[in-house]
Amino acid sequence: MRLRLIPILLAGVIATATTAEAADDIPETYDLAALSDAPEAFETDSAIPEVLTTTRLRQPKSRVPGTTTIITGDMIRDLGIMNLVEVFRLVPGMTVNSVGSNQPVTSYHGTVHYEQRRLQVQVDGRTAYTPSLSDMDWNTMPVPLELIERIEISRGPNSAAYGINAFLGTINIITHAPEDTAGIKLRAISGSRGYRRAFGSVGDAIEEYRWRLAYEKRRSDGFDEQVDDNKVYPFHDGYDMNTFNYDSNLAISNDYDLDFRAGVVDGVDEEDARKNGKLGADQDPDILVDDYYLQTRLNITTSERHFYHVQASFQNYDRRQRWTICIPQDQFIAIADPNTPTPELRACEPGDADPFRANLNEDTEESRLEFEIQDTILFSPDLKLVSGLGYRKDTYRSETFFNGRGNNYQSRVFGNLEYSPFRWLTLNSGGNWEKTTTTDEGYFSPRLAANFILSNNHTLRFVYSRAVRTPDAFEQNPDWSYRPRNVRPPFEAVEGQRFLVEDLVNPATSTLGKTLEEERITSREISYFGQYYLDSSIVSLEVRYFNDQLRDMISGIINEEDWTIDNNVALDQKGFEVEASLDFPGTKLRVSYAYLDQDGRYTGENDRDAGDKQYAIDLLGRLSVRHSGSFAWIQDLPFDLTSSAAFYFADEFRRSQFERADFRLARQVFHTGYSYELALTMQHYLNTVPTLSPDNIIKDHNQFFVEAGVRF
Repeated sequence: MRLRLIPILLAGVIATATTAEAADDIPETYDLAALSDAPEAFETDSAIPEVLTTTRLRQPKSRVPGTTTIITGDMIRDLGIMNLVEVFRLVPGMTVNSVGSNQPVTSYHGTVHYEQRRLQVQVDGRTAYTPSLSDMDWNTMPVPLELIERIEISRGPNSAAYGINAFLGTINIITHAPEDTAGIKLRAISGSRGYRRAFGSVGDAIEEYRWRLAYEKRRSDGFDEQVDDNKVYPFHDGYDMNTFNYDSNLAISNDYDLDFRAGVVDGVDEEDARKNGKLGADQDPDILVDDYYLQTRLNITTSERHFYHVQASFQNYDRRQRWTICIPQDQFIAIADPNTPTPELRACEPGDADPFRANLNEDTEESRLEFEIQDTILFSPDLKLVSGLGYRKDTYRSETFFNGRGNNYQSRVFGNLEYSPFRWLTLNSGGNWEKTTTTDEGYFSPRLAANFILSNNHTLRFVYSRAVRTPDAFEQNPDWSYRPRNVRPPFEAVEGQRFLVEDLVNPATSTLGKTLEEERITSREISYFGQYYLDSSIVSLEVRYFNDQLRDMISGIINEEDWTIDNNVALDQKGFEVEASLDFPGTKLRVSYAYLDQDGRYTGENDRDAGDKQYAIDLLGRLSVRHSGSFAWIQDLPFDLTSSAAFYFADEFRRSQFERADFRLARQVFHTGYSYELALTMQHYLNTVPTLSPDNIIKDHNQFFVEAGVRF
C-alpha cells in the first residue's frame, strides 16, 4: 500500500501541472553577471535551477548533460535531518544503511557494501574520500549541517569531468560563503540513543576580507544492542567527534580573489570487540581519529568571458586502532606453523594455560596532495569551453596493511564543450584522460549529450557516457601482516615478528597477490526536465531512464580469513527515476521514486562452485533495492511556526525493507539584532526489523530530538 502512495501523489502533481500555461518567452539578454550559460539563464526572471557540478560549467538544468539532484541546506534543516549521510535518502536511486559497528554507507544503484567506492565525493571542490581504500568515512566528515548551502548529486557516470572514482556519480557538497554567515550562531541538539550535537560559528565580512570559524561536536551511542548466537549483548558502536573549520576569502583586486580553508577532526569511532574484533580480540578496537586538511584557491577573472582558478589542497587521515588479543596456546601454535591449516579461533577461557597474549594494531595514515588548474572561456552565449589539468599524489603508511609506506600518482586532463547551434538544441561533448600508477595505464572517459529544448522550460536529454574505476592501493598492492607487540610469556620470542595474512587466508580460494584490472561502465540515459507555472507556484519534474552495462566489476571478500576479490562480475542495470516538487508561497512538496532492475552474472575463472559464484554476485547487490523513494512536505504556519513531514522507504534490502516517517515542528523568531529557533523532531520507524545487519537494532519505534539555536 505504501509503495502505491508515491506514484499516486506524483500523478496528482503532474495532472495539476499540465493544466498550466508555460511561461511566455522573454527576449534574450546577454548578462554574464552570474557567469551563466544558455539563453534561459540570461533571462533575469528564469526560475530554472543552475547546476555547478556536472560539467564544471555553471549551467541551467535545461542545458546540463545529465540528471542532477539539488538538495538545499534549508531543506536539510527544515526536515530535521540529523546526519549528513541521511540527506541522500532524498536522492532517487540512492540508498543509505549501516554496516559493521554503525559504519554509515550510501550508494547510487548499489554495488557496494563495506567499501563505498565508485562515487566521487567533494567538499567545496576538495576530494573527500580516503586515498588508499577509496572509501568514505561519513562519521568523520568535517561538514556541519548548518554550513551547507547546497548539495549537488550528479546521477550517472561523471568520470568525464572528475576522473576515475566518479564511476557511478558525483556528490558535491557546497558550503556557505563566509559573508553569508557573518555574526555569531549557536545551536544544540539532543535526542534518542545518546545523540548530541553542538555547533557554533563566528565570522565577519570586513571590506575585502571575509572569514568564518566554526566548531561542531557530535556524538551518538549507535544502535541499541546486538545479537550473537541468539543471545542479546550490549553494542559498543557509537562515535564522538570534534570538528574545527576555518573558511576565508580575500578580494585582492577586482580580478583576483583568494579562498583559504582549513579544518581539523579528532575523536573516537567505537568498534565492538564481539562484532569487529579480530584474531582473538579481548578489547574493543576503537579507532582514534586525527584528521586535518588545508585548501587554497586563487580565482582570476581576465574578462567577462574568461576566468580560471588554480587550486591546491592537502589532506591527512590518521587512524589509530589498537587492541589486545588472547589466543589459546594450541591454536596459536597452529597459526605459527605454516604447514598447519589456520584453525577457527575461539575466545580464551579462564582455565587456558599460557595463552598467547599481545597487542595488535591496524594503524593507518593516509594523505593526499592535489593540484588543479581550471580554465573557462565563454566565446558567446552559445559556445562555452571548460578545460583543465590535475595532479594528485596519494601517500599511505601502515605497518599492518602495507608493511611501511607507498605512493600512488595520478595525472589528468579534462574538458567539456557546450554548443547551442539553435535555441532548441544544446550539445555537450566532454572527456577526461587520466593515468594512474596503480595500473601504470592511461584511461579516457568520454561523455556526449544532446539536449532538445522543447520550450523555455522543457528539455529532453540523450546522454551517452563511459567510465572506468581502477583498483585502489589496498585492493591492488596489499602487504598485509600483523606484528604482535608487548608479547607476554612464554611467547616473547615472537615479539615484532610478521605474521602474514597470506598465510592465514584460505589458500584454496585466495586471490591475494593477483593483479586486478579496471572496472568499466557504459551508460545510456534518456531524461526529461520540465517546469510548469501556476498562478503563484512552480511545479518541477525530472524523469530519468537509464540503461547501464557494468563489466569486470571487482567483487569478493577482504578480511584476515578470506581474500577472494577479483574482476569476476558483470552487471546490467536499467530502470527509471522520478523527482518532482511543487513550490508555492509557504508550502513545499517534494517526491522522489526510483525503480532498479539489476541482473548479474559471474564472469571470473571457472574454479569456484555455484554457491561462491552466486555469492560474488550477491555482494554487489546488498545495497541495490528495486523500489525506493521519499516524500517531503514543508509548511509555514501562523505564529512563526514551520512544520515538516517526510517519508522514506527502500525495499528488498538483505533482511528487510526500510520505512521511516519524520515529523518536525519549529518556531523561529526574529528580533532586532538576533533571532532564535526551537524545534522538536520525531523519527517513527514503521519497520524495526534490521535491514542489512542483524545488529542494526533500534528498540523504540519512536526517536525524539530537541534543538535550540540562536543567531546574533
